[in-house]
Amino acid sequence: MRELLQKIESKTVQVGVIGMGYVGLPLAIEIASSGIKVLGIDVVESKVKQINEGRSYIPDVSPAAVSRHVQSGRFRAVNDFKILSSLDAIIICVPTPLSKTKDPDLSMVVSAVERIAEHLRPNQLIVLESTTYPGTTEELMLPKFEEAGLKVGKDFFLAFSPERVDPGNSVYNTRNTPKVIGGITSNCLEVASKLYQHFIEKVVPVSSSRAAEMVKLLENTFRSVNIGLVNEVALMCDRLRVDVWEVIEAAASKPFGFMPFQPGPGLGGHCIPIDPLYLSWKLKTLNYRARFIELASEINADMPHYVVNKVNDALNEFSKSVKNSKILILGVSYKKDIDDLRESPALDVIQLLQNRGAKVMYHDPYVPEIRLDGTSLISMNLDQGLRDADCAVIITNHSNIDYRKVVDASKVVLDTRNATKGIKSPRIIRL
Repeated sequence: MRELLQKIESKTVQVGVIGMGYVGLPLAIEIASSGIKVLGIDVVESKVKQINEGRSYIPDVSPAAVSRHVQSGRFRAVNDFKILSSLDAIIICVPTPLSKTKDPDLSMVVSAVERIAEHLRPNQLIVLESTTYPGTTEELMLPKFEEAGLKVGKDFFLAFSPERVDPGNSVYNTRNTPKVIGGITSNCLEVASKLYQHFIEKVVPVSSSRAAEMVKLLENTFRSVNIGLVNEVALMCDRLRVDVWEVIEAAASKPFGFMPFQPGPGLGGHCIPIDPLYLSWKLKTLNYRARFIELASEINADMPHYVVNKVNDALNEFSKSVKNSKILILGVSYKKDIDDLRESPALDVIQLLQNRGAKVMYHDPYVPEIRLDGTSLISMNLDQGLRDADCAVIITNHSNIDYRKVVDASKVVLDTRNATKGIKSPRIIRL
């Protein structure tokens, strides 16, 4: 332990990050920026090639930063896992999606763990950052590593530190977002904390890896449940013929005891639609039903159907059907100012409209092309789309879409965000 701590203190520690995606690449850049050499490991050869050429494929990471650290020798990428034995610290940042049955898919974590176990040696630190259910680090990873006869907290060190990446956030990034860390033992926590303190401004230690795993799930379950609540309020307001946006704005004027959330067409991104279901799944194995989580998930998952039904109702008022109508979807990424399509509800809306026979078009300045069921859609010119569309559906509030033009030119505008606030139009439906 002392030898590893000395390497960390002197910044001679050799760090590897497995998974060069939205979490791994920004983390590797911060590690390199602190003066520590870092190796990016990924099975996708195109990512390895781009990194070693000094290019970035992640919007939040500038090509200049990648190029600078590659040229300095502090950062490079490989797809050969044999190099794991030469590393002092290994951080796992691989995706943990849901299976088709909505169960946790830890196949990529398991694969990474197996590769590490093959090359595990004394005085190594392994940290899992991938979102998972409480108990993963202790129940899945630890037994595999101890098969080599090494003792955790003495011969090697194991911890969990949940990623907190918010793509497109111009204020909070990897370095200035506080980092929760939980170790299997107190020694594991100390070693991991000492390492992260070099490239994270604030480290928040917790008592165990289970607690750290639960922290991540609480953060996103909080958001999922509150979004589910406000989406149901939107459904209620629709029945009551009350403007849900007016209600939310008025409630938000209270300076205490209320936090505003906005209704929308469903949940998107790499965390909120997935993380709560990891917790729900784990609790089912303990004979406990997470009712709030399941209800919120049910409401949020049904919102794309609600959007499509509103399109249907709006077109009916113009004596048109969804079938053969031209529907323009405005914004397909899951949030503004990014090109990330992961779990985007816009894709569900498009699929549902196509299933009803609609001719769907879309415009998104960040996403030039999307593929659904083997077919491609190309982002079209906004003005042309508005001229051709029977209905325009605003999904995401992209900063460089002219919403006034949308409202003026569209026959119907279904606004799932408060993007048209203050714009007067005889035909605006806010979901």
